[in-house]
Amino acid sequence: MAKKRGFREEYETLLLVGEGETEVAFLSHIKALYVERGCGLAVKVICARGKGAAHVVDVAIRQRLNAAYDTVAVLLDTDTDWGPAVAKRANEHRIQVLRSEPMFEAMMLRVHRQSAEGRADELKRRFAPLVNGDGLDPRNYSTNFGDDILQMARQRELTLDHLLRLLRR
Repeated sequence: MAKKRGFREEYETLLLVGEGETEVAFLSHIKALYVERGCGLAVKVICARGKGAAHVVDVAIRQRLNAAYDTVAVLLDTDTDWGPAVAKRANEHRIQVLRSEPMFEAMMLRVHRQSAEGRADELKRRFAPLVNGDGLDPRNYSTNFGDDILQMARQRELTLDHLLRLLRR
């Protein structure tokens, strides 16, 4: 007698593309924090390796062509080549854009109600203590970017709210 095949539950698939390694570390932290096994959502996080907003959107488009994701979102900085043409291209390919204005570190500082004004190098320097000096390790986000802090900050940081809604939170 033939062996019965097991029933495989269908999962909704979500692709998150981070502009750089710091964004990917944060997205990986968020995934570990909110996406449990068997929850019905499969999340993949990839890195676009920088090069500006247009490149991040292009990476997401190529990934969407290679695999049938239900939802694709990109987390990118608006300080490098972000504009109406890039937004239109993302919209045409059904890619949701999570904008860090003007950059990721500024958004993370605002989560902690700190000023997000200043040059890029200054913002990165002020962000470093929040992630134990290493923003590339997802584990370093757990202390200062836990569920309680993120839930409070989502009311004033719409990009964070959009990301958490994508994860059904």
